[in-house]
Amino acid sequence: MKIATNLLISLIAFFIAISIAVATGIELVFNAVFLAFAIQWIAFIPAYVFQTEKFYDLTGSLTYLSVIWYSLTSSSDQFSNLNGANIAIVLLISLWAIRLGSFLFMRIHRDGEDKRFRSIKPSASQFFMTWTLQGLWVSLCSMCALTAISSNTGVVMNAYFYIGLGLFILGFCVEIIADMQKSAFKAIPENNDKFITSGLWEKSRHPNYFGEIVLWTGIAVMSFSSLEGLQYLTLISPIFTYLLLVYVSGVRMLEARGDLKWGEDEEYKKYKERTPVLFPKI
Repeated sequence: MKIATNLLISLIAFFIAISIAVATGIELVFNAVFLAFAIQWIAFIPAYVFQTEKFYDLTGSLTYLSVIWYSLTSSSDQFSNLNGANIAIVLLISLWAIRLGSFLFMRIHRDGEDKRFRSIKPSASQFFMTWTLQGLWVSLCSMCALTAISSNTGVVMNAYFYIGLGLFILGFCVEIIADMQKSAFKAIPENNDKFITSGLWEKSRHPNYFGEIVLWTGIAVMSFSSLEGLQYLTLISPIFTYLLLVYVSGVRMLEARGDLKWGEDEEYKKYKERTPVLFPKI
């Protein structure tokens, strides 16, 4: 029963992404989305054989780089008519992917494992579903940018572009600072088995995820003026990012782990009472 459920979820995830790609009416977007899933399915094979999740996050980042650069080069007629705004949005997503991928890759090699995968790896269907969901994540988050780049106008450099650029920079900086603050906190031996309450973590219990949502909102706003008709469906990117991080893989799991570890700690209870889960208090 579990095998059938996992495979059904994988099929639904693929169908959702492909359906939105088809709705854009742009073959290049369809090809990029299919490429995103193909990379995950190929990477799943050695990951399952060797029972490792150590290159899972790295593969996700490499997939972003693959689809976004494929879109740019394929829509630019061999670089003869490159759009400056297209290049800008590709470089921004590339910068984010390289930074996040390297950060997560170094973290998992430092920690030795990603505890989320302990019960997932032994099951071929569940592990395959996890890789497929990563394909969905890459596809839905990047599809508005892929569509804008591949459109007749390319990404339009107007007021929306600059507003989106500001949001991306804000979110990117928040995410980097939050990750650096937590890494520095955990690097101190005395802080083992303690929770961070300083810096941005005083304003939000998950400021890194807040930054992630803001930067993808920025990408969606930058892409907005290039979309038309059913292509507006691709603006699901920041909504999907929010739902994924809050209710699936991020906040929900970390909050449960924190409650299990420090649930009886009075300081932890006070921290939860005074600090918002996601959106920072001013």
